[in-house]
This record gives sequence, C-alpha cells and structure tokens, in this order.
Amino acid sequence: MAEVSGAVSSPDPSDNPAVPDDAEKKGRFKKSEDVAFYRRQMQGPKLQHRALLDTMVLTEKGASFELFEPYKQTRLLLFLSPCKSGTVRILIDELRPIKARYRVPDVLTGEPQCDQLRVERRSEDCVTLPDEQTRSLWQETFKEFVDVKANGPSSIGADVCLHGFSHVYGLPEHADSLQLRDTRHGEPYRLYNLDVFGYNVYSRFGLYGSVPLLVAHKAERTLGVFWLNASETFVNIRYRPAERQDNQPPTARRRQVQPETDVHWLSESGVIDCMVLLGPSPPQLFTQYAQLTGYQALPPLFALGYHQCRWNYKDEDDVKAVDAGFDHHDIPYDVMWLDIEHTDGKRYFTWHPVNFPDPAGLQQHLESKKRKMVVISDPHLKTDPDWSLYREARAGGYFVKDRHGHLYKGSCWPGESSYLDFSNPDTRAWYSRCFGLNKYKGSTPSLFLWNDMNEPSVFGGPEQTMPKDMVHFGGWEHRDLHNLYGFYQHMATAEGLITRSGGSERPFVLSRSFFAGSQRFGAVWTGDNVATWEYLKISIPMLLSLNVTGILFCGADVGGFFQDPDPELLVRWYQAAALQPFFRGHCAITSKRREPWLFGEAVTAAIRSVVKERYCLLPYWYTLFHQAHTAALPPIRPMWVEFPQEQNCFSVDNQYMIGSALLACPVTEPGAEEIKVLLPGTAEIWFDVHSNQAHEGGATLTLPVTLDTVPVFQRAGSVICRRTGSGSCTAQLQEIPLSITVALSPQVRIKGNAPRAADGELYLDDGHSFNYRDRKAFCLRRFSMLSGRLRCRPAKEEGTFDCYSVIDSVTILGLKRKPSTVVVHVSGTEDASAEFQYVDACCLLTVSGLNLRVTQDWDIHID
Repeated sequence: MAEVSGAVSSPDPSDNPAVPDDAEKKGRFKKSEDVAFYRRQMQGPKLQHRALLDTMVLTEKGASFELFEPYKQTRLLLFLSPCKSGTVRILIDELRPIKARYRVPDVLTGEPQCDQLRVERRSEDCVTLPDEQTRSLWQETFKEFVDVKANGPSSIGADVCLHGFSHVYGLPEHADSLQLRDTRHGEPYRLYNLDVFGYNVYSRFGLYGSVPLLVAHKAERTLGVFWLNASETFVNIRYRPAERQDNQPPTARRRQVQPETDVHWLSESGVIDCMVLLGPSPPQLFTQYAQLTGYQALPPLFALGYHQCRWNYKDEDDVKAVDAGFDHHDIPYDVMWLDIEHTDGKRYFTWHPVNFPDPAGLQQHLESKKRKMVVISDPHLKTDPDWSLYREARAGGYFVKDRHGHLYKGSCWPGESSYLDFSNPDTRAWYSRCFGLNKYKGSTPSLFLWNDMNEPSVFGGPEQTMPKDMVHFGGWEHRDLHNLYGFYQHMATAEGLITRSGGSERPFVLSRSFFAGSQRFGAVWTGDNVATWEYLKISIPMLLSLNVTGILFCGADVGGFFQDPDPELLVRWYQAAALQPFFRGHCAITSKRREPWLFGEAVTAAIRSVVKERYCLLPYWYTLFHQAHTAALPPIRPMWVEFPQEQNCFSVDNQYMIGSALLACPVTEPGAEEIKVLLPGTAEIWFDVHSNQAHEGGATLTLPVTLDTVPVFQRAGSVICRRTGSGSCTAQLQEIPLSITVALSPQVRIKGNAPRAADGELYLDDGHSFNYRDRKAFCLRRFSMLSGRLRCRPAKEEGTFDCYSVIDSVTILGLKRKPSTVVVHVSGTEDASAEFQYVDACCLLTVSGLNLRVTQDWDIHID
C-alpha cells in the first residue's frame, strides 16, 4: 500500500494523499529525460571500443580481452565465459578502476561452471572462439532533491542485436502487454523499484520489482539475455521487420532479409555482466535461467488456497466473524491477513494492546480449523529509543546511513523511521532471529509473513524512495543496489521462518518488491491496483511476464486494492484469480467491505463456485509447482510456450495455459455475452471442462458466456487429477477422494474405436515440511492411457511418501464408442469389473466406485 494518512475509521477518500491526481502523478516520478546518466548515454558521444586481439588470454574459464576506445583513450577488460548449462556470460569492467564497481552478489546461486575455449580461426582483425554534461556527472537534481555522486559518473551501456527475432518478452515489472513494445517513439522500459500507487496501465514505467531478463522467441528458437545489474536500468527496444531486397536483377531470386530486434541496456552503475541463455526451446531456457538464479521454492499447500485480506480487520472479534462467515457461506479459505493497524503504533513485531490483546489465542482459534494467519512486516523501524527492537538495531549498526555517516531517517507509516540495511549479512541474521517464537511475542508456528513497502518506500523521498547517495554495508551507495533492497528483506524473512521451525517447515512470505532470484523465497503480487476493468485485464499479461522470467508464485489483488468494484467486476476478478498462482482478496482502508457474501446470493454463489473449483483443482496446481521447483516450468504459460511454432500465439496475452493441459481465457470485459478463444494446433482437440464438448484446434472459437461462465479447456492427450470436493481448507483435501479426467488425443491411432493416448502426473507430499527434500518423502505418479488401458505407475523410482488418497472415479473424454466391459486390475488381487456410464452425445465415459489407492500400481482395461 502507498502513503495514506488520517484516522482509521471511515476516512474520506478525497482527502487521501495516496490517490494523486494526474498532474501529481506526472510530477512525482522521473521520466527518462530527467535522468542524467540516461541523457548522457543517449546523447553521446557514441564511443566505440575495439577488441585488442593481441591481449587475448585463454583460461580454464574462458577468454579475456582488453577493449580500447581511441577518443578518450580508455581501456576496459572483457571476460567471455561459455557455461556448461547452455549460457554464455559476458562481463566487462574497467581495466584499472579508481574505485571498484559494484558486482551483484547473492542473486546467482553459484558461479556458473565454465568450459575452456580454443581458437578456431584467427586473422588480423578477427578471432573465432567456438563453444566447447560536466556538472551532472557529479551531482543531479530532481525537483527539490539533490543526488550527490561521490564517485562521479559510472553509468554503463551495451547494445544487443537479436537476429531473426521480432518478438521479445520479460523485463517485469510493468503494467503493459506481454510482448514488449518498440520504444523509439516513447519512454524506454525502466527497471527501478518504486512505490507507485494506482499505476498507469499500458505503461513502461518501473513498478515494485525488477527482473532484468529479456526473452526472445521465434518459431525455431527461444533465447534470453540476463543483465545482472541492480542499479537503475533503462532498456530501449527497436524492432526491425523483415525486408525484401528488390535491387537484384529480374533473373535473380529475391532474398528475404531476416527481422531483428535491437536491445539497448543502460544502467547507472556497476559492471556489464550479461548472460546469454541459448535455449533453444522454452523449457531449456527456463532451466538455464533457474540454474543461474535458483528454482521456485515449493510453497506449503495452504499457500495455494484462497487468502482473505483487508487493510485492516479492526480487532480479534472482526477476524473471528469473517472466519465464521466463510464457514457459514460454505466458501473454503486458508489464510487470514492483518495489515499495519494490528501493531502497537506501527511497530512491527508488536500487537495492538486493545484490538489484538491475545494474538496467540487468535492464531490458535484459526489453527483449530487448520487455517493460518499472515501479518505485515515492513523494512522501516519507528525511531523510538524506548523500543527495544529499535535500540538493538541501532546498537548493532543495522541501519542504512547517509553519506556523512549518520543514521538515515525517512518517513513512512510510523512517522520518522530508520531503514534496515538488509545488504548486510549481520542485519539479515539479526532480522531472521526476530521471528523466533521466544523473540516475536504473540506469534505461533501458524503465523506467516508479508513484506510490504520494501522498494523501499519513503514518504516525501525522491520518487517516494530512498536517496541514491545513502550508504550501505561495504560502503556501497544505495544507487548501486537499489533494486536488491526488497530481495534481501524477502531473503531474511524466509530464512527467519525456516530457522523458527528448526529447518523443518517450509516458509510462506509475500513480498511486494523483488529482483531476479526472489523466486527462491516465496511469492509476489502486482501491488496497489485499482478496482476497474482495465486493471483486471492488465493483470494477465503482468503475471505472464513474471512467469517467463522465473517469478512463478504471483498474483494480483482480487477486486482491486483501491476503490470499489461493482458485483460483476468482483465476480469476474474471482474467476480470473482462481486460475492464477497466488489467490488473495485485498482492499484498502478507504474501500467498502467486500467479503464474498456482501453482494447478494447470486454473487456469493458465483464466487463460491470458482473458489471451490480452485480447491478441487489443487492437486493439479501442486503438481505444477513441483514441476516449477524441479524443472523451472512456469505454472501459467503464454500460449507460445506450449505452441512455439504457431506465430498467431506469439502476441496473445488475454489467455494462457495452466501447465500443459488447461487453457484459460478469463472474461475481462463488462457485460460480455460472448468471448473469442484461440484454440491452437490444427491437430489438437480441446474439451470444454464444463460442457465436455470437443472443439477442434487451429481456429478461434466464439463462446457464449453468462456471469457464471469461466472459459477453461482441457487439451487432448492430457490427464488431470482433481479432488471430488473442496473441504473448508487445504488441510482437509488429503481426506477427500480424487477423480481423474482423461482427455484422449486423436494423434495416436489404435485398433477400432478403442481409447487413444493421454498422460499426466500427480505429485503428493505432506504439504508443509522439507521432508520431501531431506527424506525423499514424496509420491510422484504417472497416469498414461494407450490401447484401451489406463495405467498408474511411479513417475520416479525414488519417493517414500505413503498416503491414503484414493481414486474414486475416472472420466474419459473423446471415447467414440460405448465399451462392453471395464475391468480393474490391481497387483496382487483378482481382476474386478467396474461400474460405468457412457454418454453418447459427448462421447463421455465415467467409471465410478473405484477406491484405488494412488500409491498402488493398477490398470483399468476398457474393452
């Protein structure tokens, strides 16, 4: 949330300083023309360095060259390292720096393993290495803020030309289309983490987080460019379309010139550390990036359920009443959230003595229903010498300092505050200890965390953040590591929760600010959105952009954080969010209450339906997060990821794949009576999950919709597991039987009209601990159907988790003829006939009353 002042009870939105008018919005944040290093880089002089080939040195880790620029007589040092994972690293630094430049630590999970290079060809000017404005230089002014650059100008830039590519993606976070736009006639994409309330949509302006990964795709290849720099960064993109060369003689064949995309990177400080991920397929690229920055943390199962939040639930009775309301209205949920008003005077790690006198008792009340609580913890600490936590941090030297060596003091929710220096490992270790049950009074093991305002947000600061000349651990200026600030708080919070449990329990931490590698620590969300249709619509490409750049556990506030959604918008937002990774309803203190049962029975019923469908589908979602955790596959995927050769998918960002099996196309227009859905693949068949009707791929389907319609299609050739009921929370799901839906593929022919081919997986573990990792206590099963036989077998030989989940029924879509018998074979038992029903109209077979354990090997024969 952004800056808001005034009383807690019923403030007047018109007096709310968090809602700037358009003129104030335009003046509060910088455009590229306001940034001195960007102007210098773009206006010239255009300096060109050439490689001094006689300085080349080959080592076990690659090659190095000196680069020389004759105009200013400067020399740089370039390191070129081919890595074993299909990545090429390019690092450029000054040859003899007056002061060492900042190199981003902690984002890479380890130094990439490099291959040795050899010289394949060499000439006088070429070596082929195969793969085995003066014042502004020192001071800058924006509005009333003066940024003193103690080390002088240090900006860097590089151009990358992507030959043959005309579609690029990534570079979150921006409220913009999935495919990045040409920036020649507008602002560049900006990567600078800022607290931007009610951000403009279809804008390249930087928001709460930054991932400097650009992904390029064409039918034959996917590749990535990872720019490892945590300072303010701009990226210009220029598309050059394919051209035909018409100046050939009439008898000569006209030659097609390939398209290309020029990418210009500019950063304020640091070194050029650029890694090229060679793909060539989307899954290979995702793995290459995860090998560098880490895989998505496997969340506890409850984190994939529904979360209920508001700024703020006023007291313990209010929380209990909302909790009871979900039960009364039969809507499952897992987590209740508390915002800043739960604290004693905005002092984090404390509780309001009147409104929350028994926080442990409140958490135990929720835990008795197997539910959890999340509270907020921001990175600033109230300047209060009488507060023991503040005194500890000050005495330990854990705060950011100004350039004169004094404590930096800014303003945020508590008023005057000091900001923790999370770049200091000692600060992170101390902060992590603050989450211990003996330290955090009133906390219990069922309490989890939310990091907000960690861009960092500073009320009244330059662009509402920390001045760039503040000083961090090691003497580094804030400008060098600004985009890492929230990353480090997220890291410390997650580590604190892991330590609290003695290393046995998975943490859950939501962070508003993030950087490359934040996926290792938990979830993020898209910040302070607004309750309008355009924000619902833009949430889809925003989340897809995060998923192609490794930040996989993400979502947007259901209903919009600020203002009040009408009932139709609220229903449509629940329908969309139930099909996205992180699912949380949240709103501002100035918004009306919007618990799902406050809008009439029709709205309540529509919301209840989609939330229950989400819970039934959680076995599939949890399996997708296992794949994300082990193989870096995004849970939600742009259409081109699954259909990389279909160019009509390359710019689609209003629909997406959930894993490889489901296609979702949420309704995002008011009053919609029909929706158009692109069904890709001329050889594909798509089954409407509600009507079971089959549709051929390679076409655009016009689908009639009502307020209850949620367009989702299962892809032929897939197998999906669901729970047969939702329960009241995720903890009850293990007790509910499973059903399997098999969508038969027409691509594999077998005798007669017998079933065709399909396969899928199911991942199970205890849902909360690290036993899956430390003791191999998990179960990964594969379901495959071919030649009239559905088989359940281990997908991996390892895995010792034994559970009592059973398969109650199997539904087969696309079966052309009614079978004569269905026989179940379980190892060690006699074959048994099974009950079944067949619906001719939609070629649907349902086999029921099975009671087959998931962990056993079994076969179902359909004759």
